[in-house]
Amino acid sequence: MRTPDADKPLTELDARILEGIANGESNVQLAGRLHLSRQGIEYRVAALLRKLQAPNRTALIARAYTLGLFGKRAWPPKVRSEFVR
Repeated sequence: MRTPDADKPLTELDARILEGIANGESNVQLAGRLHLSRQGIEYRVAALLRKLQAPNRTALIARAYTLGLFGKRAWPPKVRSEFVR
C-alpha cells in the first residue's frame, strides 16, 4: 500500500521518530536518544503528521499501521525498509 505522499518516502530519521512514537516515547525522550533538540523533534513530528495526514500522534501510528509502514508482529515496531530512502 502506498502512503499519501508516495513520491517522498520516509527518511531514516523519520522512520526512527515514527518507531519511537509507536513505542511511547515523548519528544524529549526522542530528542535525547536521537541527539537532536526538542524543537527539531517537534518539527519532524509535525512534518510526519502532515505527510501521513494524521491529526495527532495516536492517529499517526494508527495510520502508519494501516498503510503497512510497520512490519507485522514486531515489538518494538520497526518501519519496513521499503519505506525508508
